[in-house]
Amino acid sequence: MTFNEYLTNLRGKRVAVAGAGISNTPLIEALLASGADVKVRDKRTRTELGEAAGRFEGRGARLLLGEGYLDKLDEEIIFRTPGLMPSHPALQAAIANGALLTSEMEVFFDVCPCRIIGVTGSDGKTTTASIIAEMLKNANVTAHIGGNIGEPLLCRADMFSPDDIAVLELSSFQLITMKKSPDIAVVTNLSPNHLDIHANMEEYIAAKQNIYKRQDASGMAIFNYDNGFTRSFAAEAPGRPVLFSRREKLNDGVYFDGGTIYSAACGRSEAVLEAGEILLPGLHIIENYMAAIAAVQGFAGRGAILGTAGSFRGVPHRIELVREHGGVKYYNDSIASSPSRTIAGLNSFENKVILIAGGKDKGVAFDQLGEEIVKHVKRLILTGLTAAKIKEAVISAAGYNGEPEIIMYEDFSDAVRAAAGAAAGGDVVLLSPACTSFDRFRNFEERGDLFREIISSLE
Repeated sequence: MTFNEYLTNLRGKRVAVAGAGISNTPLIEALLASGADVKVRDKRTRTELGEAAGRFEGRGARLLLGEGYLDKLDEEIIFRTPGLMPSHPALQAAIANGALLTSEMEVFFDVCPCRIIGVTGSDGKTTTASIIAEMLKNANVTAHIGGNIGEPLLCRADMFSPDDIAVLELSSFQLITMKKSPDIAVVTNLSPNHLDIHANMEEYIAAKQNIYKRQDASGMAIFNYDNGFTRSFAAEAPGRPVLFSRREKLNDGVYFDGGTIYSAACGRSEAVLEAGEILLPGLHIIENYMAAIAAVQGFAGRGAILGTAGSFRGVPHRIELVREHGGVKYYNDSIASSPSRTIAGLNSFENKVILIAGGKDKGVAFDQLGEEIVKHVKRLILTGLTAAKIKEAVISAAGYNGEPEIIMYEDFSDAVRAAAGAAAGGDVVLLSPACTSFDRFRNFEERGDLFREIISSLE
């Protein structure tokens, strides 16, 4: 079924789009053009929605905005935004009354005419998906990157060729209701995350597992051998499991040994990539490349892999080198909204760094982060709602003897300027918050942009 055929089947039907964000905006416009009876439901006010409100109404949509945006949810088909959990009482009541709950991403899986490579994990999924797409492009394969990053792909799906490949970063919020899995599934790692939204860790894990559990025998699922959760998934994968490891030499899979990434099959290993050929720093980047190398088997050769390693400069807000000023390097890792992601960032640098951290709590413990901060941080600048919690975790960590020095600032900008003021030639200043940005910012991009703006203005 094509997307156009899907839209034709919705003509005249009552459709709700719950959440008019980036991924759903093109969908709303396509639904309106198809002749569906569309109600846009969004918890933002008309002022917050901006010019989109008038544009939707001008094309025939009805709007229900603000706190009661899910009241009287009686449409036949409901598209939920990823951040709206399917367990919401209003959605459950609508389903009980016969409504079909779906999402932009679920429909994309139904209508996409080409292979899909899906990437998920607690950390590293954006970078891994981006590396995969770059490797494919360097191998002259037409790759479309989307999902939780890039432009929404659904409304463009009918223009894809069967020989193309769609590369999707998929969050737990997208996966939780998925009824299909990608042809190739990648799980970078798994650790406690988003526990302020998921009911518990079990729900979070189950959502992630949807990326491979609905494959058939023709599918391939790539797992991190070094992570206890993901290693255990390999035994239950219905498709072909492929493991990658930074710590163990594998007879089958992709592994890192002596500064080289190898691909192994039936006990025979072939060198694929040297660590020194990768432009980006950090052991976690090695893991991203191993996962990507496993995913592009049969599509991209060593030349495309090497070309990517030497040119790929990373993704904005992910250990992004903003500037070197006065001998100090400033890195923007605003995407690091979990302790595990910040720990990976800290381990990217040989020497101790000046760390800016803090934000909104996700219900995840900071104990391990505290221990890693003691090992890798020379001065800790804290801000945001979690500042006191992170400080307590550091003070309570084994080996803490008053170092690093901990300074707390109410204002984010003041925290950034203080970090810059404390830095001397040879230092690294790293924004890696270990928390979401929602205490003060709309998203991690806005937080990272402000960091970049402040650092770029230093004289």
